[in-house]
Amino acid sequence: MRRLLQDFSTSTLVAGFVAVLVGYTSSVAIIFQATVALGATPAQTASWLWALGLGMGVTSVGLSLWTRQPVLTAWSTPGAALLASTSGVDMPEAIGAFIVCGGLIAWAGASGWFEKLMDRIPVAIASALLAGVLARFGLDAAASVRTAPGLVLVMTLAYLLGRRWWPRYAVPGVLLAGIAYALGEGRLSFAGMDTSQLLAQPVWTTPVFTWHAAIGVALPLFVVTMASQNLPGVAAQRASGYETPVSASVAVTGAATALLAPFGGYAFNLAAITAAICMGREAHEDPARRYTASLAAGLFYVALGLAGGVVAMLLTAFPPELVKAIAGLALLGTIAGALAAALKDESHRDAAILTFLVCLSGVSAFGIGAAFWAVLAGGAAFVVPRLRRR
Repeated sequence: MRRLLQDFSTSTLVAGFVAVLVGYTSSVAIIFQATVALGATPAQTASWLWALGLGMGVTSVGLSLWTRQPVLTAWSTPGAALLASTSGVDMPEAIGAFIVCGGLIAWAGASGWFEKLMDRIPVAIASALLAGVLARFGLDAAASVRTAPGLVLVMTLAYLLGRRWWPRYAVPGVLLAGIAYALGEGRLSFAGMDTSQLLAQPVWTTPVFTWHAAIGVALPLFVVTMASQNLPGVAAQRASGYETPVSASVAVTGAATALLAPFGGYAFNLAAITAAICMGREAHEDPARRYTASLAAGLFYVALGLAGGVVAMLLTAFPPELVKAIAGLALLGTIAGALAAALKDESHRDAAILTFLVCLSGVSAFGIGAAFWAVLAGGAAFVVPRLRRR
């Protein structure tokens, strides 16, 4: 306990908060769309937030304490988008599909085949994949100048000054500067917040297992979660120099999915974008102490889950430009480091730059996101020149 308290710092605490802020505000709307598509009641929607917050929080805290590494989990954002476009499946059938998906994820981790697949991906491709996933946030931060030039420029100036004078607290300074500027402009909107229910209540939905839900929901949800979420999640860890136990971590997220599915925990996975915030130098100069950032994020997730929709609405009070700017500026160092690692070896540059561009493009096919296709493209560029001529 003493070591844990010593490892905590203001920078890791703020990094955890920023990770949760970015994670919630960037995709919580998709969760609501998914619940609407499945015909959820308001109580069931609040239960989804309870289950997702609790699942992400407990798994993040547990894995971070166990590995002493910054392991952060998340809900499957492309999975939520998949559910939002689902039709012909009611809530009990969807819950049954979630349990099947959780079992498949747990099997993929426990069997070790996913980790063996990750071991075959070169460092250059993994680093380029991480840079491609994160670069979009840097571009969004820059594009925010169009709609909120004053806010973004003040936050950028705070970042540059912070990197020069107090590098460990540069990101906290950016967040405070952004909040102060938004308050001064009256851009923090708390109108329409419903505080009648401070705590979310779990709502049990009895699962119904059907073949068409298993094939039409469970299998696609499993594929997009593994390919679009766990794949870049592991790449982010390895590109940052962490050798996290992949098999055990993925198995834990699958077990959490199966356990919390009846309450709305549709799919959990290893985080990539938000985890990168906890794994960067801005979280802490000492890599061995950055696990407290993901630990703090896990505690914030638990609090969000217990508070349900009220806290989610509180997070949405921040201007979208503030969230985009804080995410982009917090990830600058990680993006630069990933690009440097990806392009370091000249013999791997073609594979690395192809991976980066395909991932950055956001192209998707068959319901699978750009991260998967980027790895395929980069892998082809890596393997083909090495084939022996007959």
